[in-house]
Amino acid sequence: MALLAIATALVFNRHYKIVARDDHQQQPTELPADDEQSHDLTTKGTDGEQRQTAESTNANKRLGPNRLEIPAPMTNTEEQMLQRRAYTTSYNRQTRLPNWVAWRLTADHAQGDVKRPRNAFHEDDEVPQPRATLADYKGSQWSRGHMCPAGDNKWDRQAMYESFLLTNMCPQDQSVNSGDWNDVEMKCRKWARKYGEIFIVCGPVINPHTDYPTIGQNRITVPEAFFKVVLVGGKHPKAVGFLCSNSKGHKDDNKRARTVDEIERITGIDFFAALPDDVENSVESTVGDL
Repeated sequence: MALLAIATALVFNRHYKIVARDDHQQQPTELPADDEQSHDLTTKGTDGEQRQTAESTNANKRLGPNRLEIPAPMTNTEEQMLQRRAYTTSYNRQTRLPNWVAWRLTADHAQGDVKRPRNAFHEDDEVPQPRATLADYKGSQWSRGHMCPAGDNKWDRQAMYESFLLTNMCPQDQSVNSGDWNDVEMKCRKWARKYGEIFIVCGPVINPHTDYPTIGQNRITVPEAFFKVVLVGGKHPKAVGFLCSNSKGHKDDNKRARTVDEIERITGIDFFAALPDDVENSVESTVGDL
């Protein structure tokens, strides 16, 4: 099915179940304000007290306030939330894939010297069986494509280790994995160093009404494409989205900047829902010049 057709068919909805792996996960922060003219990116009630938008209440109650990278919760599809040291995974038992993976990337976290561990990839025993195993990928001709990349986790050994959990992976064409998708990942690290802090959400594009090919005995879904959205704060908040086809070869369209609104229409996910409505509408309707 063409990607545009996915936009009309997707209706992802979720219930939250939280699994915390570590007590010392990265602490969330609000987006920085440069001066008195900056947008206030913390939602406020009429009495001046901080509040959360209705859409993000469930997620933020469980994951902490001001988690600007966390999408709005949905209904009708059970969701298992996995809190890692550096990122949060929304796991889908039906596809055996993440619905999305979200994290805050700082300038400090965009660099480091932690090396990739030996025998790096490993099964995630915090999700129920059937689940992805190393055997599912073996001989499949699909790469284990990171959602939260190892390159964003060189700042901490535990973060690096957890980036190789199979719940942070999707079957991905190798030319995409090492090509266009990798190029977008490197752009994000460049932006984190430039702006000091960015918020990222990415994941597979899956139409629940389409039968996709699967790999392995555990039937891991092979996505049609991958999305990534990035939010930058400061005096002039801005955001940008990307849509990467999961097929061989370089495609200019894979690295073409898009609006977050376009990615929302394709995925059915409400990104950056903790922002005040006026700020969210503004940054998501235009392609940010990062």
